[in-house]
Amino acid sequence: MKNKYAYIWVSFIILIFGIIFIPKIIDRVNSGTIVENDRMNVKDNLGDLSFIVLNGKKSSVPSFGFINQDSIIITNADYRNKVYVVEFFFTTCPSICPIMNQNLVQIQNEFKDFQNFGVASFTINPEYDTPIVLKEYAEKYGISNLNWNLLTGDSSAIYDLANTGFNIFAEQNADAPGGFEHAGMFALVDKDGYLRSRVDAFGNPIIFYRGYITPEDGVDANGEKEQITALKEDIKKLLEE
Repeated sequence: MKNKYAYIWVSFIILIFGIIFIPKIIDRVNSGTIVENDRMNVKDNLGDLSFIVLNGKKSSVPSFGFINQDSIIITNADYRNKVYVVEFFFTTCPSICPIMNQNLVQIQNEFKDFQNFGVASFTINPEYDTPIVLKEYAEKYGISNLNWNLLTGDSSAIYDLANTGFNIFAEQNADAPGGFEHAGMFALVDKDGYLRSRVDAFGNPIIFYRGYITPEDGVDANGEKEQITALKEDIKKLLEE
C-alpha cells in the first residue's frame, strides 16, 4: 500500500515539473537562447590569454642556460620582465624553419619599439649550429632584436627542454627532411615567465601557435584566425599588461 502511494506521489511531481518547466525549455530552445548563452560564455573568454595549467599549477619556463650567437651565456633570468616567443629550429632545416623565422622576423619588426620583447630560438642540431653558424644565420634573416637569442649547447639538455620543459616535440630522425623532426610550434611567455595562449572556440587554451603558417593559409579548419596574426595580437596584450 505504501509503495502505491509513493508511486502516485512521484508521478504527481513529474506531472507538475512537466507542466511548469518543459514549456519554458521548449521556448528557450525555439528561441535559441540556450545555445546563445553557451556561446556567450565562450565568447567572453575568446579575448583572454589563458595560463597553461598542468597538475593544477600554472606552467612556467624551466630554468635553462645556453650560449647564444655572440658566445654569451643566456639563461631564463635574462628574459625576466620580458614577453617573448620560444621556438625550436635548426639552421639547415629545408622545410618549415625558414617560414618560422621569416614569421618571427616580421613579428620582431612589428615590435621593434618594445625593449621588453624578445625571442628565444633553440637549435636542435647543436653539433652543427655553433655560435658562428648561428651568427651568420641571424645576419641572413635580418635578426636585429637584441633580445633575440639563437641558443646552442648540450643536445640532451636542449631536447629535454623541448620535449619535457615545453612539450614541443623535437627529435633526430634520419628519415625527416634535414635529419631532424620537430613540431614547428611557437610558445608565448609572459613577463613573469608563465606560458600563455589564447583560447579556442570551445574555451580551451590553444597552448601553442603554429609557426609555419603563412598569411596565404588563412584560417584553419576550426575557423581560427591565421596563427601569426593571432600571436601578434596576444604579444601586444601581454606587453600592455
